[in-house]
Amino acid sequence: MSVVGKPTPLVDGRSKVTGRGIYTDDIKLPGMLVGRILRSPLPYARIASIDVSRAEALPGVRAVVTGRESTAAFGVLPVSQDETAMAVDRVLYVGDCVAGVAADDEEIALEACRLIDVRYEPLTSIMTMDDALQPTEVPIHPKFDAEGRLRTRTNLHKAVDQEFGDVEAAFAASAFVERQVFSFAPVTHAFTEPHCVIALYDHDGRLTIWSATQVPHYLHRALATVMGMEMHRIRVIRPMVGGAFGGKSDPFPHEMIAALLSRRVCRPVKILFDREEVFLTNHGRHPTRTDMTMGVSREGKLTGLDLKAVIDGGAWGSFGVVTTYYNGVLCMGPYRIDNFRYAGKRVYTNKPPSGAMRGHGAVNSRCAMEVLVDILAGKVGMDPIDFRLANLLPPMTKTVNEFRITSNGTRECLEKVRKASDWDRQHGKLPYGEGIGVACGFYISGSALPIWWNKTPQSTVHLKVDADGGITVHSMAAEIGQGSDTMLAQCVAEPLGVSLSRIRVYCADSDMAPVDLGSYSSRVTFMAGNAARRAAEQVRTELLEAASRLSGYPAEGFVLRDDKAIYGPNPEITVPFMDALAEAIHGKGALVARGCYAAAPPMGGKHKGAAAGLSPSYTFQAYVARVAVDPESGFVTLRHVWAAHDCGRALNPTAVIGQIVGCVHMGLGQALTEDFRYNRGNVLDSNLLDYRTLTPRQMPPVDVFMVETQDPEGPFGAKEAGEGPILPVAPAVANAIFDAVGVRLLELPMTPDRVLDAITKAGGPAPSAGAQKKPARRAAAPRRLVKARS
Repeated sequence: MSVVGKPTPLVDGRSKVTGRGIYTDDIKLPGMLVGRILRSPLPYARIASIDVSRAEALPGVRAVVTGRESTAAFGVLPVSQDETAMAVDRVLYVGDCVAGVAADDEEIALEACRLIDVRYEPLTSIMTMDDALQPTEVPIHPKFDAEGRLRTRTNLHKAVDQEFGDVEAAFAASAFVERQVFSFAPVTHAFTEPHCVIALYDHDGRLTIWSATQVPHYLHRALATVMGMEMHRIRVIRPMVGGAFGGKSDPFPHEMIAALLSRRVCRPVKILFDREEVFLTNHGRHPTRTDMTMGVSREGKLTGLDLKAVIDGGAWGSFGVVTTYYNGVLCMGPYRIDNFRYAGKRVYTNKPPSGAMRGHGAVNSRCAMEVLVDILAGKVGMDPIDFRLANLLPPMTKTVNEFRITSNGTRECLEKVRKASDWDRQHGKLPYGEGIGVACGFYISGSALPIWWNKTPQSTVHLKVDADGGITVHSMAAEIGQGSDTMLAQCVAEPLGVSLSRIRVYCADSDMAPVDLGSYSSRVTFMAGNAARRAAEQVRTELLEAASRLSGYPAEGFVLRDDKAIYGPNPEITVPFMDALAEAIHGKGALVARGCYAAAPPMGGKHKGAAAGLSPSYTFQAYVARVAVDPESGFVTLRHVWAAHDCGRALNPTAVIGQIVGCVHMGLGQALTEDFRYNRGNVLDSNLLDYRTLTPRQMPPVDVFMVETQDPEGPFGAKEAGEGPILPVAPAVANAIFDAVGVRLLELPMTPDRVLDAITKAGGPAPSAGAQKKPARRAAAPRRLVKARS
């Protein structure tokens, strides 16, 4: 390989670090108005009346819209279309959109929002998962039968019940059965760039949207629904995106509001959120209560898994149907478990909606599972790593729920972190207050079935090679900082034997690019990468045939490398790339090719929900974390993390390392500090001072190991590296805390008060702890925090 597998700076990196990159808020259009949103102060209420007359009369106000402007329902999932651009008859959470204003400047827009008179009739709000499962006369999202009667009087959104094998018989035959109940606080993405959108409805009746989105195609669809327009009359442009992590993977009401306002005045309207509005929009990780039971034989083989999960979806559906499935089915790796039962429930509450967040649907259940695995290893007297090694799924197999496993590098991941962390000499042997813990992970490389079940490929890439020798890549794969533009350039440059300097990537404009479903479910590298490679291979064929015509030697003997077509049997025979191109485009004007990707059927079982969690390939991880715990304060200091991830093939090691370290940082935040708290529906920590992400001084050194298993279906063997690496982080820390002070933490985040309370309930610090040196807080971080190895 000449391009693939080499550490490569991101192709958009210079634009970002020099400030030349264009984000949505950087765009200034002639006559642009400022849009602001009036939000509900109540968590649940009927809208008795809205009077916008005083706002409309304010000088400088150009348009005011309310929920009656468009009552069309939308949502990212076709099975859960429960959102409207603005509240129509009821507000569902504090921060729900009630009205939109477009004005000459922000001060006027804010004043107009204050002048809108809304009269509310408060309703009894639903704030807990238990309350949501109780009967109510006013469900948050009522569902009616053909006769107009309520089909359900609870706020249950989605229920999943699955069973494979005989779980009860497996437990009866087990030597040990362990049950624990875990609680996971809500967390949010905390991305840097706030939500921002610009809408321009032209006088010719065409709508253009610029938005910080990671799903341009789903936004395109939702706009067509809400605006009542054909999709070809709508253009979606995605400028640079300053972080997302799943938080920009829905079509949002503010995008609809900007479009509705612009249509009123035929002028551009920009809506830029302040940080509080970002928190009110949320769509972060679901608060979850996980009741998990696992069994093990006396020989140390896992026998069965029973999982009950209740997740709090907040006010809207978002990705919640998928989340409900993922909480269960993504427990089916990396271990062989032949008896599995899952009962999952997602409920609506009067809180900002939960949605997709890095490691979507799998993080909380994985944490619970890996803690139970550690407990069971102790029950049978096995080392936690040995226990995991004894229960691994082999490559090229199927899980009990018929997930097809191709490559599986878990064994090598465990072996690498075992050696690097000096596990055998440290686990269970460190002084009181110092501990080391291990955990594994399992995640999808793209969803095998698209959200909209149609015949459109999941990703399409167009290539154009013109007489200047430049190669243009057109795709709507959403670059959100993960390096997908660079990946596409590599997947085109490698088959064509050229350097990245020839490649121009355009992945921002629906008028110029074919459909790609967006950046979610870790699908972009696998699916868009395969599509790009297939398009490039078509161009390669034409160039090799041109080289054959020019040289008189057979095309099958040529390879493209170093900007030349080289004849393999006699490498002295070469045709320069530009000569081959000139011959290839003769009579055509340009070389044009397209490649597409759709997961090849058949795949998966026939049971209900069989498509949820299906993936053309899966990634595997194993991490070891070392911590120090102060038994007098409960303060946890992170000493080191060793992270091994099976990425198939690292197309760009620089990007893979960055993704893994980013996952470690985000996972440590959820493990120790982050909590999205409410008080009667009000978000308490709606800023980046009170919402406690991990600081740089708390971030430990990270050793990264890229395990390359060369997946048979990934582009050049690649699999995902952007979400799966977050899964082992929290349980590795939880298991390390147990090794340090002998207590099991079953609630995240594992804050000092919770750690101290667990130590106190366990009888206090070990008797010898007072005589030992109290763990010191780590000094300034070493200059090199990341070591990367393959």
